[in-house]
Amino acid sequence: MIEVKNISKSFADQQVLKDISFVFEKGKTNLIIGQSGSGKTVLMKCCIGLLDVDKGEINFGKTCFSCFSEKEKRKIQKEMGVLFQGGALFDSFTVEDNVMFPLNMFTKMSLEEKRERVNTVLKRVNLLNANKKFPAEISGGMIKRVAIARAISLRPNYLFCDEPNSGLDPKTAELIDELISDLTEEFQMTTVINTHDMNSVIQIGQKIAFLHKGELWWEGDKNVILKTDNEELNEFVFSTELTRRINRN
Repeated sequence: MIEVKNISKSFADQQVLKDISFVFEKGKTNLIIGQSGSGKTVLMKCCIGLLDVDKGEINFGKTCFSCFSEKEKRKIQKEMGVLFQGGALFDSFTVEDNVMFPLNMFTKMSLEEKRERVNTVLKRVNLLNANKKFPAEISGGMIKRVAIARAISLRPNYLFCDEPNSGLDPKTAELIDELISDLTEEFQMTTVINTHDMNSVIQIGQKIAFLHKGELWWEGDKNVILKTDNEELNEFVFSTELTRRINRN
């Protein structure tokens, strides 16, 4: 569980997050949605320690993560897996080397143990026999699956995904959603997903935070998001779905 408690964040004289409180639940896919500029990315960066909050607390379980020094934060950051937008694989590394990267950085496992872990997570994301391929030799969907394998290689308690479906066709995006959802339940991770994709919201949104102009404007789940009378949320849902359909056609 991650508890965001009354946090605010400003850059110069611009307040980006305004007194936000929300609980990201363990074993669930927790989604952050909202228009561009609503504060989604800043909120995620605060949660993983890339940005410091100006006010409030971010608690991982009973531990005040935002109260820690940079050195102390690293202990919890080792329990995090991060899926960056676009995958962010190293072009000069093979698939195996990309997945092994966090194991090299954060563990003292032997090479044999690391290769065994790499093969385990690649199998879990349905990428057996791709070890020696380079990112330029695989599809966009495969790149995302390699990035997911890398993110879970340390068996994290927390998984953060920034626009995991960006640049993917609808069918591949659905497969990535299902994979993230299945892994979340399987490993009982606290998964936080930053997304614009309404398909993801409807398919895997077990807990949803809608940000509007830096404020938490609505929270709920996929079962009620289409039934709300929240005007700003309805406008976001309609405009996002309409844009998706236009792009698809």
